[in-house]
Formats: sequence, C-alpha cells, structure tokens
Amino acid sequence: MTKILVVDDEQRICELLKFNLEKAGFKVVCLNDGAEALKLIKEKPPDLLILDLMLPGMDGLAVCRNIRQYEKTRLLPVIILTARAEEIDRVVGLEIGADDYLTKPFSVRELVARVKTILRRSQNSQVAQDVIDTNVIIRGDFKIITECYEAYLNEKLLDLTPKEYQLLVQLTTNPGKVYTREFLLENIWGYEFAGDSRTVDVHIRHLRQKIEKHSDQPELIETIRGIGYRFRG
Repeated sequence: MTKILVVDDEQRICELLKFNLEKAGFKVVCLNDGAEALKLIKEKPPDLLILDLMLPGMDGLAVCRNIRQYEKTRLLPVIILTARAEEIDRVVGLEIGADDYLTKPFSVRELVARVKTILRRSQNSQVAQDVIDTNVIIRGDFKIITECYEAYLNEKLLDLTPKEYQLLVQLTTNPGKVYTREFLLENIWGYEFAGDSRTVDVHIRHLRQKIEKHSDQPELIETIRGIGYRFRG
C-alpha cells in the first residue's frame, strides 16, 4: 500500500488529511516535528511527503532541503501545504525542490487529486525513460544518463533539483520542439487541472542559471513568447 507521510503541527489538519487520504486508499502516518520527520524519512522513506513549513524546531524548508541532498530521498515527491501564501514563499519552496505548493485554507478534494497525479507520474517516470535508447541523451556538450538521473555539461555533473532535471530531459529529448507551459505542467508536475504557469518559469529560470553562460541572455533554452520553451543546444 502506498505510504504518505504528513508533517504538520496542527492536529486538526493531520486528522483531516489522514481521514481523507486513507479513504482514498493510502496508508498515512502523521508527525508534527520536522527533525523527527526527517529521521523517519531517511530510515523508511514514504512514497510521498505532505509538508508544512511552519514546524517546531526544524522548519519545513530545512526538511525539504535535507531530503533533496540525501541520495536515497532525492526524488521523493514533496507537496508543501502551508499558510504562507506570498509569492516569494511559493518561489522558495519550488526552488528547493518541492513538487507542488498548496496554501491553507485548501480543498481536500484538490489535494487528494494532486497526490494521486504526482504519485502516478513518479511511479511511471522510469517507464517514460525507456523510450530513450541506451538510457543516454547526448546533445552538444550535454550528456544525460537517465538510468542514473545524472546530467553533465562539459563532463561536469550538474547539481539539479528533480524538476530541473526532468525539464532538461524533456527539452533535450526533442531539440527544436516547442513545449507549452501547460504541457510541461501536465507532464512534469502532473497537473490535470488548472496549474500555475509561473511554476514552470521559476524552474526554467533556475535551470538556465546552471547551464547557460549568461542566464539573462540564454542561448540553450529559448523562450517562445506567449507559448513556452524549446531547446536550441
């Protein structure tokens, strides 16, 4: 059974999520302490993490950052669920590797839908990679070894978040093809409902900072105004 870890110091939220997620067929464990949650995640990683930001002791951002630095949990799906609704909070959450960001108050039905979609994309990600012959993509100075989830530029390993890596794979698989923001949201984030296109823009911006010589004058990832992006490398 798919295991979901909920980390939130509001007992009411934990009970609400546990009831509805178990009703949807998931096994749910709830914790209210960030450090305790991180210890459990490293010992027995769940299939998905729902994480509040404002936690006692170690906050949610620190938990997420630690998860992304630990090889065993680097690709663990993370949904941030928080009362912090400012754009800067959302941007920071996505930058450190969260797969999704929801603000309180929230729709339980929407949250369950996002959980199902993210899990489905995560579980099918390896299947999707099988269409790439020999599990290696070579584009100019790039080499991507998909079975190892590693990307190299000029033989140097790139330090990419999971979503930055998935974006790079998607764009380099078909260089010259224009991908709409909506397509990238659905196929990388798994949104089957109205998503926020700024999510894509934030990740593209940070990907450019890691692969472009001049991120403010990109040569590899081209913006197609009003549509999306394409890889020109």
